[in-house]
Amino acid sequence: MTNNSLISSPFLPLFTILTYLLISISCELNPWPPSIPIHIQSSPIAPRLHNDLSSLETASLDYGNLVHEPPLSVLRPSSIDDLIALVRISNNCSSPFPISVRGHGHSVRGQAMAPGGVVVDISALAKGGEGVRVSRDPVLGFHYADVGGGEVWMDVLRHCTEEHGLAPVSWTDYLYLTVGGTLSNGGISGQSFLHGPQISNVLEMDVVTGKGELITCSHEMNSELFFAVLGGLGQFGIIVRARIVLEKAPTRAKWMKMIYNDFSKFTRDQEHLISIKGASYVEGSLLTDKSPPNNWRSSSFYSSSHQSKIGTLLKNNQGLLYSIELVKYYDDLTANNIDQEIEMIIENLSFVDGFIFKRDVTFMDFLARVGNLDKPEAEPVAHPWLNLFVPRSKVAEFNTGVLMNIIGKHNQTTGPILFYPFNKNKWDDRMSAVTPDENIFYTLGLLHTCEPHELGYFEDQNNEIIKFCEEAGIEIKQYLPHYKSRRDWMKHFGKKWKTFEERKMKFDPRMILSRGQNIFNHVTYSEI
Repeated sequence: MTNNSLISSPFLPLFTILTYLLISISCELNPWPPSIPIHIQSSPIAPRLHNDLSSLETASLDYGNLVHEPPLSVLRPSSIDDLIALVRISNNCSSPFPISVRGHGHSVRGQAMAPGGVVVDISALAKGGEGVRVSRDPVLGFHYADVGGGEVWMDVLRHCTEEHGLAPVSWTDYLYLTVGGTLSNGGISGQSFLHGPQISNVLEMDVVTGKGELITCSHEMNSELFFAVLGGLGQFGIIVRARIVLEKAPTRAKWMKMIYNDFSKFTRDQEHLISIKGASYVEGSLLTDKSPPNNWRSSSFYSSSHQSKIGTLLKNNQGLLYSIELVKYYDDLTANNIDQEIEMIIENLSFVDGFIFKRDVTFMDFLARVGNLDKPEAEPVAHPWLNLFVPRSKVAEFNTGVLMNIIGKHNQTTGPILFYPFNKNKWDDRMSAVTPDENIFYTLGLLHTCEPHELGYFEDQNNEIIKFCEEAGIEIKQYLPHYKSRRDWMKHFGKKWKTFEERKMKFDPRMILSRGQNIFNHVTYSEI
C-alpha cells in the first residue's frame, strides 16, 4: 500500500491521517518521536527501530481494517536479544511504553497495534524452512519440530513434509499465519475434534516475558508460564520458539462435501463423525445466496454444473442450506482400502440424496486450499468477523434465533459461514483459552467481507447476534475475542479470570504487552 492509498482509504478517520502526517514531519526533523525514551536512541537496537511513514502505516493496519492506530516506532529484530532489550527498556521507564507483536497482520480488531508504543515485526526473525528444526525423541519415540514464533505454518508444512515426510497434526484452515500468532489464540479447524487445537499440540516454548526474561517452559518446566501463554492473547510473553508434535505425513486426501437441508441432521451427523474412528477432518458450514458453495476456502472444489445443482436446491429451501466437509487422509499403504473405509464412514449419514461431491487430492493441496490472502485488495475492504463458541445444548435455539432469523433472514453475509463441533476433552483447561463448559461445543465463524458503506450493517448484525445470545441465556464464548470493558473480559474468562490476573501480575506486572487487546489498559498494578 502506498502513502497515497493510505491518505485516500475510506476506512481511515481524519484523526489517524493527521497523526501519520505529524509523525512523518517530526521524523524528517528528528528521527525519534519525542515519546520514545532517550536511552532507546543510543541502545544497540536503535538501528532496527523504524519510524518512517511506510513502516508506521503497515503496523497501524490489520486484516480487519476496522482499527487504525499508528505506533511511534516499529522494531524489526535481528535476534531474540533485540526483543529482550526492547522489553527491558520499556520496563526501565517511569511510564513504560506498550509493545505489541505483529506477524502478518491477520488480527481483525487492532489486537496487534501499539498506539504510543512499539510494534515488533516478528516476521523479521522468520527464516522460512531454515527456521524449522526436526528432531526425534529417542526415549518416547516420536518426532517434533522446533519452530520460530515468527515462522508461518505454510513454511512449517513444506519443510516437514518435503524434507522429512512428517507433519504437525493440527492446523488452521489458512496457513499464512505465524506460529506465535495462532498459539496465542488457539489455532482451530476441522482437525481439532481429533487432535485438539494447535495449543494442545505444543511440547515446549521459549518465551520472552513482560519483564524481559527469556524462559523455556513446558508441561513440567515453568508450567505456569507455559499454560498462561497458550491461548493467552499475548498478555504474558512473546513466543520465540515452539516445539510442535509431528506424525508421519499422509500423501493424499479423499475430500468430500455433503449438502443438507435439515439442521438437526446436519448437526447430528457432525457429532456422529467426531465420535467415531475414521474421519481426519470434519467442518460444517452454511450456504446462502451471498455465501455460495465456492468461496475463498474452496474456490475450485465445485464444477459449474455442481454449483447450478446446489443453487437450485438452495432456491427450493428458502435460501439456506448446510454443508459438511469431510476428509480422510491416506497413503500408498492404505490406498487399496480407502474407498471401503469411506463407505463405512458415510453409510449412516443423512445428507440430501445425490448431494455428495468428491475429490481426490494430495495432502499438501488440501491443506493449502486457501491461497495466500496477503496480497493487497484491488479496493479497500473490511472484515468485521465474529467468531463464537456455542454450547451444544443450545445449538437448536441458536439455529432458530441466529442462523435462521438473523443470518438467514438478512442474507447479507459474504464470505464463509462456518459451524462445526469440537470435543472438549481435546482442550487443556489449564491453558488461558476459554470454551463452553460442555463435552461438545460448536464454533460459529462469520467471516464477513464488506465495503466501507456496508460496515455499519455488519457490525449491527454482530451485535444483534451477541444480544440475542445474552437474552436467550446462551453462554457463548468469543474466539479471537474483542471486548471494550474490563467487566466483559471478566465475564469472558469466568472462573479463569482470577488466575489470568495473577499470571499477568507475575509475568507482565507493568502491563507492557499486547495492550491492543484492551484487557488491562485501564488498570494499574495496585488494582490487581
